[in-house]
Amino acid sequence: MTRKPRLPDRALQTQVRDIIDDVRARGDAAVDEYTLRFDGRKGTDALKPQEIRDAFSSLDRQTLTDLKEAAARIEAFARSQMQAAESLRLSGSGTGSGTTMLPINSVGCYVPGGRYPLPSSALMSVIPARVAGVADITVCTPKPTPATVVAASLAGATRILPIGGAQAIAAMAYGTADIPRVEKIVGPGNAYVTEAKRQVFGEVDIDMLAGPSELMIIADNSAEPSCIAADLLAQAEHDEDAQVWLVATDDEVISEVTRCLERQLTALPDTRVARSAMVKAQVSVVDTDSAVTIANRIAPEHLELQARNAEAMAARCRAYGSLFIGAWSAEVLGDYCAGPNHILPTGGAGAYRGGLSVMDFLAVRTWLRLDERQAREVLPLAERLARVEGLDAHAKAAGRRLRQDP
Repeated sequence: MTRKPRLPDRALQTQVRDIIDDVRARGDAAVDEYTLRFDGRKGTDALKPQEIRDAFSSLDRQTLTDLKEAAARIEAFARSQMQAAESLRLSGSGTGSGTTMLPINSVGCYVPGGRYPLPSSALMSVIPARVAGVADITVCTPKPTPATVVAASLAGATRILPIGGAQAIAAMAYGTADIPRVEKIVGPGNAYVTEAKRQVFGEVDIDMLAGPSELMIIADNSAEPSCIAADLLAQAEHDEDAQVWLVATDDEVISEVTRCLERQLTALPDTRVARSAMVKAQVSVVDTDSAVTIANRIAPEHLELQARNAEAMAARCRAYGSLFIGAWSAEVLGDYCAGPNHILPTGGAGAYRGGLSVMDFLAVRTWLRLDERQAREVLPLAERLARVEGLDAHAKAAGRRLRQDP
């Protein structure tokens, strides 16, 4: 069982680089031109208050209620994360030092608006930033639907810009007359958006380089085959390049899930994308220990454990974007409303980072404050280490305080 490698697309890289360079050179005029070319509209102005009110008015009552409930659940989870983001002070061994957790000043949140607009991504990106204390939050989303506008507003966006693609990333990274520069860009997007984030990293910070959606399910014969099939299809319908893996401890599980998949596929209104992704699905029958080893090697974006010993298995899983333990912990709940974030690492990045959280919007800054007695305890050590490294000026900076060297 393997992961499909990410291969660089040189033509796409060049096209994105040209767009970024053009936006840097010509600002709003370039953004206007690309937005007209790719989205059929012009304008770099943020949505006006009346346009946002119109979006609220056009939304049916149930959808508005649902967005508010999802927002509340996501915010409650983010606030619980903030409890772990505490500043600290260390005193002892002759030192006074500590860390201060401070929010960054400004963030750009990209919210997809293509084949399937994602108002949930507005909630997932903006709410943790606001909870972390970010003062200025820009949302860029192409062809925004009323639901996306309402979600961004409920989440706490400072402004909502109806632009997308590489031109939106470039505008947020470098700033234009109409679009303020941000310090960090977060959120999922298509290949052009992801490549643009890669190219502007360093000018601004980014969250991650998210690729096509991924789901691995580890299941034994206690799992419900129809639920496994439904969860696999839920990921497969995102993208023809979505990657799904089913790791089972029993051949019969594979057979039953395969039968359910075909029945459920025929019931979907549009099967093309899901069927294309499922053709490339990978299945394996192994024991529980091997299943955990596979999961830790693949590091999937989403990892579901539908097995009798799901809790014990979870304790051994070390690499994933988000973990769903037990048959009732459906991945779709993480997509929308359970609380944990759905902006997650893909392409194996789950081996070294988790999903978007309040921590992504906090800068961990250290400080040092010593009086003369405390400093004299450590200055000789600093001076000796500087001489070990051959950095004479460093050594003299320490020595001057000890001996007032000329």
